[in-house]
Amino acid sequence: MIETSKHIPQPAGQGKKPANLKGAFFWLSAFYFVYCARPEDWIPILKYIPLAKITGVFALLGLLNSLGRTQRKFRDLPPEANYLLGMIGVFVISALLSPIWAGGALRNTLDFAKVWIVWVLTFFLITDFSRLRRVIYIQASSVAVISLVSLIMGHNQPRLSGVIGGIYSNPNDLAFAIVLTLPFSLAFLLTSKKAIFKVLWVLGILIMGLTLFMTASRAGFITLMISGTVCLWHFGVKGRRFYLLVASALAIVLLLAIAGRPLMSRMNAITDERGEAYGSFEARKYLMQRAIEGIEHYPLFGLGMKNFEVYSGVWHDVHMTYLQIAVEGGIPSLILYLLFFSRAFSNLRKLLRRKDLDEHTTLFVGGLHSSMIGFAVGALFAPEAYQFFPYFAVAYTSALAATLTQRETAPQSPAAGRWSRRYGVVSANHRANDLTPVR
Repeated sequence: MIETSKHIPQPAGQGKKPANLKGAFFWLSAFYFVYCARPEDWIPILKYIPLAKITGVFALLGLLNSLGRTQRKFRDLPPEANYLLGMIGVFVISALLSPIWAGGALRNTLDFAKVWIVWVLTFFLITDFSRLRRVIYIQASSVAVISLVSLIMGHNQPRLSGVIGGIYSNPNDLAFAIVLTLPFSLAFLLTSKKAIFKVLWVLGILIMGLTLFMTASRAGFITLMISGTVCLWHFGVKGRRFYLLVASALAIVLLLAIAGRPLMSRMNAITDERGEAYGSFEARKYLMQRAIEGIEHYPLFGLGMKNFEVYSGVWHDVHMTYLQIAVEGGIPSLILYLLFFSRAFSNLRKLLRRKDLDEHTTLFVGGLHSSMIGFAVGALFAPEAYQFFPYFAVAYTSALAATLTQRETAPQSPAAGRWSRRYGVVSANHRANDLTPVR
């Protein structure tokens, strides 16, 4: 069912009037902004304020205050929410039994556990396409701003390393966040109606691309090729916007000419035994072998979250997300991890098969599909097990799938039909009533 206001009559048989969750959604949006834009890392005065904790607590309080009157209940949580919670539970046991450092692993696990709270809040609060679009907008615009800040603050810093703290301190992590967000940025470019916004999104995409190339991240570049190919298939080929194929090729050539030399040097130097990149390749190979040894010795509960750095002996993560999960949380955590992300692809398959979605919704479904495939492949080359962006993407697919399912099963009214046209989510029931989707 959809969220309604006092101007929209409730369907017959409806129970209590749904709570007004605008306050909770505001604080959830604020949390997304704080996590994605990291203002405390580049605005000095904000580093003394725990913005993430403040916004997260207020969003949770807003939801708890409305329990019993929300459109979705805990019993409505999809299996992926349980898989994520189960994986966190396994990591708690892993921390308590850690052969390396129990205290550190437990602290890291509890810090990571807030992703489940954010995930549940996202599923509960995003009950229409308008809210989904708003949250994705926050992510896309925040990463564009972070890219610009990184270029300004670190134009002389090799690979932009450490220019922004937290989740963007490592150039590979920064590149990964950019690649996972680029499909959404392109979707906003295509759906913007005003020329000024189209220009801003073009600039944002070019800035993110330039930042990606300046990180010289090989994993980021490979992920870009995979995600970009899927994205162009959805937006360019299926959407019959063939100009995107030419524009994307020109953009890549331009960015390679401007800032691609360090990246190409690192790519070419892999086979050069005298080069730094070859040494990095050998180090990563060693870390993968070390991770496999750790899994063999501690298959059930692993080493504890973020304890592999100590176990490796060289204080580095293994550059493969799936091995990272398995060696630090054990094989059970890896199984739950894979089940969790498989549900995203299950949601996307159902969404992609639908023929009754309007143009805007179709574009963002394609963007989600591109981002998730990029993550699944890119995770083979980068340690991204605890970055929140992929978990956010799964939440988006779950919330959108639930919205459309509830939309179909709820009794319809003329006012509800007007709502669906306004927010760009059209069901088969509306098609039968000659309702025209948003364009």
